[in-house]
Amino acid sequence: MERLQKVIAQAGITSRRKAEELILEGKVKVNGEVVTQLGTKVSATDVIEVNGIKVEREQKVYFLFYKPRGVVSTVSDDRGRKTVLDFFKGYVEQRIFPVGRLDYDTSGLLLLTNDGEFANLMTHPKYKIEKTYIARLKGIPSFEDIKKLRKGIMLEDGMTAPAKVELKKIDRKANKAICEITIHEGRNRQVRRMFEAIGTPVVKLKRERFAFLDLKGLNAGEFRELTPHEVKQLRVLAETGKIG
Repeated sequence: MERLQKVIAQAGITSRRKAEELILEGKVKVNGEVVTQLGTKVSATDVIEVNGIKVEREQKVYFLFYKPRGVVSTVSDDRGRKTVLDFFKGYVEQRIFPVGRLDYDTSGLLLLTNDGEFANLMTHPKYKIEKTYIARLKGIPSFEDIKKLRKGIMLEDGMTAPAKVELKKIDRKANKAICEITIHEGRNRQVRRMFEAIGTPVVKLKRERFAFLDLKGLNAGEFRELTPHEVKQLRVLAETGKIG
């Protein structure tokens, strides 16, 4: 069930504020009945009319995308750079948008949808959806450095939540390391800033997992639709903290 004004706005008819005005003016019908109450909620099967014209609702879609490096996680870019939506042209009719962001130089798993409520569930820190990254580092973090990341480290925008961190590989000759890190926050360039804070800057970064989802079967630049079961499981995970 969703608020009536939200459904009207999502259908692209008008803004949510204008939709509220139309409802108050008695210009909106649900199943043939005039509705003037702003709190009204409607289901997917309810028939909505605005000024006598039936509202055609956009089908909700959910995609898992393997974002390559050198691509921006936005719907458009004023600098003319390639965006994640460029990979969906000709394949998707709906107006989708990325769920959160991956940096321009970061590759890996990114979700895209046209479902704002779902996107909020996936990105709001209170739902604690885990994201796992593989970071190639310049320098080798000490055990004490790893402990700092695991406990939470102070950045310019505050203390991070505790992270799961595992040192996967060390190359002492080249002074390089590979680390796996799992966080549930989504601050701007957070993983890069966390490693910079301990003196081992990230050379290359890839998001390998989002909750229980991974990139299996996909190459960079490819995508697939999430199954209805996967979407349901992600919602359950956000709302209960467990996979149902």
